Amino acid sequence: MYKITKANESYKYEAPGHFDVRTTRLHDADDVGGSVTLGLSHFLPDGGAGMAVAQKELIYYIIEGEMTVTTDDGASTALHKGDSIHIGVGQGRSCRNTGIAGAQMLVVACPPKPE
Repeated sequence: MYKITKANESYKYEAPGHFDVRTTRLHDADDVGGSVTLGLSHFLPDGGAGMAVAQKELIYYIIEGEMTVTTDDGASTALHKGDSIHIGVGQGRSCRNTGIAGAQMLVVACPPKPE
């Protein structure tokens, strides 16, 4: 199955634990009976998401700006345009736009592998 999403066809959704951000969905796994979800988040300066445990495998890719990701072991890493991070299922993380301008982050989410 194919599903094309034009830039103006993404839709807004509320992401729990997020603040000062507009989260948009580009592709939803449920729309095509698949497993991959793709979102684009637009963070205001100092916007972010509180610490939460990943229920899905995640990849964050920074399109613009600066996002600092803090893992559940307390390590923090500033990510800039072109940087990415993989977060495994069951891993805790938080993120915050630590730059002075807006940041855009592409989010890829996949359910865990069946056991």
